[in-house]
Amino acid sequence: MSVYDYEANTLRGEKESLSKHKGKVLLVVNTASKCGFTPQYKGLQEVYDKFKDRGFEVLGFPSNQFAGQEPGDSEDIAEFCEINYGVTFPMYEKINVKGSDAHPLFQYLSNEAPGVLGSKSVKWNFTKFLVDKEGRVLKRFSPQTTPEQIEKDIAKLLD
Repeated sequence: MSVYDYEANTLRGEKESLSKHKGKVLLVVNTASKCGFTPQYKGLQEVYDKFKDRGFEVLGFPSNQFAGQEPGDSEDIAEFCEINYGVTFPMYEKINVKGSDAHPLFQYLSNEAPGVLGSKSVKWNFTKFLVDKEGRVLKRFSPQTTPEQIEKDIAKLLD
């Protein structure tokens, strides 16, 4: 299995296979518009802009599972991200990222890269998963880890 075996709906409601991103380094992030970490959208966009021409993608997956911090629908989310942070990286429909009804992609990511003390559950918004060009999950980063702090890890995978 790899991340390429999963599908998700874009913010426009179109089903998309993640195999579309084969051969690229990915940073998969669960996002929210009303979270203390929401300003990380800016850093995510900057890292995306810096590396996208070298085979890198940020994939954003909004979730409302943490204190209701993503209350809007797909249109609200798209507008918020574009207007406030100029987001151009792929964004997907709001999903669950933890629990028994978590999206299969996040079940896979969580199992492949456990968090602190082996915890599998995503604990908060802006948890990030780094995926190599073969679709293997390499590392989980906490919400407190900024996109800028992950740049070196991304650059190594692109070389």
